[in-house]
Amino acid sequence: MPDPRFFEDLGPVPLAELAKLGGAELAAPEAGERLIGAVAVLAHAGPDAVTFLTDRKHAAGLTGRPAACFVQARDAALLPEGCAALICANPQGSYAAAAQRLHRPRVGGAEARGADVELEPGVLIEAGVVLGAGVKIGRGTRIGANTVLGPGVAIGRDCDIGPNVTVGFTLMGDRVRILAGARIGEPGFGATAGPKGLVDIPQLGRVIIQDGVTIGANTTIDRGAFDDTVIGENTKIDNLVQIAHNVRVGRNCVMAAHTGISGSVVIGDGAQFGGRAGVADHVTIGAGARVGAAAGVMKDIPAGETWGGMPARPIRLWLKETAWLARMANRKGAEGRGTGE
Repeated sequence: MPDPRFFEDLGPVPLAELAKLGGAELAAPEAGERLIGAVAVLAHAGPDAVTFLTDRKHAAGLTGRPAACFVQARDAALLPEGCAALICANPQGSYAAAAQRLHRPRVGGAEARGADVELEPGVLIEAGVVLGAGVKIGRGTRIGANTVLGPGVAIGRDCDIGPNVTVGFTLMGDRVRILAGARIGEPGFGATAGPKGLVDIPQLGRVIIQDGVTIGANTTIDRGAFDDTVIGENTKIDNLVQIAHNVRVGRNCVMAAHTGISGSVVIGDGAQFGGRAGVADHVTIGAGARVGAAAGVMKDIPAGETWGGMPARPIRLWLKETAWLARMANRKGAEGRGTGE
């Protein structure tokens, strides 16, 4: 269920309406009058929610017995008893249409000391700051000029938020430092095929920033699509870093400038990333692992290992291959000169 501090619920809605919006056909038409209050992913879908299944290997996640599920015809038999099948060609696209109908982000601002904004003693609000409805800010925190905090945002104590920062859909701990121009909580990048072309997948998660985190200038951290994006305690993030939706970063991690982390990556405690490192989606980086500058990580890295190169591989292997290629290039060059080529 999306966090009500950040999202409005627009339901309940009859299942027949959601089926029509998503271009789906109810396998049991009599279920069309069933009322649906929310969308949810498989692991969190309860008896008043609609979910979707795109890969049969994930069918075991239907433990909460959802009210209905968008599914391809070939997989309808995998649904548990009582779960209405919504047969469609693209379950994720149909789910996106249902999500747009049932939930929307909260909007609306409030004066800095309005009734629904809570500021503890010692909060410093600089010129041009915009505070959304329901914002909460802890003691000793500074909010820099022209920063915008969206509805429902909660910021802990002794934080330092720089100028021209935007924060939305975010819960933040104590002693967090965010430098100028950072963008926290924007919707992550997700699209799927709809009836009339590509459609955006609603991003219904949050950003959770734990105590002591530092986030550099012009860095972007997207809110979760389904689950939350989480930045672990005391992690230090440089300027111009991109962290996509559903990423979970452990404690005491370090990311140098221009690092890019794709969606649903899991990073263990103490991991380190050199500048311009990139990580593909759904990869796991083990605790204490190190990723070299400009490396391109395409698969899981075990805990404690150091990888580099593109595609990234264990550092010794990469250095050995690089040295071999250099020797081969020099040898070919020498042979060419010897034959007058």
